[in-house]
Amino acid sequence: MSGHEMEKTTVSQFLIALVGALIPVLIAAFLIFKLVMGIQATHVASNDPKAAEAEIAQRLKPVGEVAIGEAKPEAGGVVDGKKVYEGLCQACHGTGAAGAPKAGDKGAWGPRIAQGKDTLFKHAIGGFTGKSGTMPAKGGNPALSDAEVKAAVEHMIGLSK
Repeated sequence: MSGHEMEKTTVSQFLIALVGALIPVLIAAFLIFKLVMGIQATHVASNDPKAAEAEIAQRLKPVGEVAIGEAKPEAGGVVDGKKVYEGLCQACHGTGAAGAPKAGDKGAWGPRIAQGKDTLFKHAIGGFTGKSGTMPAKGGNPALSDAEVKAAVEHMIGLSK
């Protein structure tokens, strides 16, 4: 037997140790509760549901936005086909993606140009599925006007002659 024995713990010693251990836990829980309530109070400053909705929409708003094909008519009412092409069409017609004829490729564009501009406009505006690929309507951007699409087609024809 060893000469080292532990003293027996009394009930009062146990209760003091228990309270001593619980106090920091309760203080931490109280501080977290106050923090959460303070954050809620600063975000919902009014009882107006519209203000709360606006605040939620602002917090959920994306950091950035992508605008494709936003070329608008110049001062004289003329749409810049090059801007439309560079903003949208170039993604496929610059790389040949999805079977798109590359702008400037006379061999690919020759037979298409021979069909006439009206056919090219119709396919670009309404969409077209051919042997070598698919042209989505308005290049996949329904916000483009017919004039913008036609101007982009004119630009690509000019590059491909």
